[in-house]
Amino acid sequence: MSDTRPPLATIHAWPAVERPVLVMCLDGWIDAGSAAAGALGVLTESIPSTLVATFDSDELIDFRARRPTLRIVNGVDEQLRWPEITIQAATNRTGRTVLTLSGPEPDMQWRRFTAEVVSLASRLEVELVVGLGAFPAPVPHTRPVRLVGTSPAADLAARVGFLPASIEVPSGIQGALEVAFGQASIPSVGLWARVPHYVAAMPYPAASAALLEGLGRIAEIEVDPKALYTAAGVTAQQIAQLLAGSDEHTALVRQLEEQADSELEPQTTDFGDLPSGEELAAELERFLRGET
Repeated sequence: MSDTRPPLATIHAWPAVERPVLVMCLDGWIDAGSAAAGALGVLTESIPSTLVATFDSDELIDFRARRPTLRIVNGVDEQLRWPEITIQAATNRTGRTVLTLSGPEPDMQWRRFTAEVVSLASRLEVELVVGLGAFPAPVPHTRPVRLVGTSPAADLAARVGFLPASIEVPSGIQGALEVAFGQASIPSVGLWARVPHYVAAMPYPAASAALLEGLGRIAEIEVDPKALYTAAGVTAQQIAQLLAGSDEHTALVRQLEEQADSELEPQTTDFGDLPSGEELAAELERFLRGET
């Protein structure tokens, strides 16, 4: 039986496109250091965009979990902003069309949502889909952020680099979309930044910059992560100030550096009696709030 329900997406404009790439960044799943959100923010702020489509929030979002925002001025309710998933279109300096799928991860109807997104991408003749994400990893802040890739296509994952392991993990909606795009023969790849686990709960602009650079390379578009690298320098100085007062934390970072430099698997390193990443993260948060 065919689905007689109205579509989830409302089309607002149908843009002319040039070799379009679709960038996915839906919040609500893993985004260590807010790296993907930071990268998307810089990408979308750098070029003017046109609203292409919005998705029916009433059908997709649990408003008890993701409540609308009410703006109140002097006791007067001025504006109620509802969580919304959108597709925007912009033209990169290279002339290539960049479409962005952003907003909250749907709470329900994943199969229906992925089918509509894939259908829209097909109609827009999308040539490549790139997802942005980040996960906490036992890596030091003193080394460049490395990316790993996931993709239905082995060659795309290899272009980014991948973790040589077989694992089963809970999936976010971007993973479901990657698989759906693969089934529709639309190339798709997820870019994942490895963020030091002890800074995963706070903004880590170095990872955002790495994601933007990776996106630029794989999608053949021009991006400017300069502001992110400036912010990353400030963050690195703040972390260094905290570490300078603790021999134990300095030793922890040194062990992570040795592991990163030798490309060892995480489980081969013995951290002994060193403080955990959680302890360092808690101290770093207090430090950045001026409590230490």
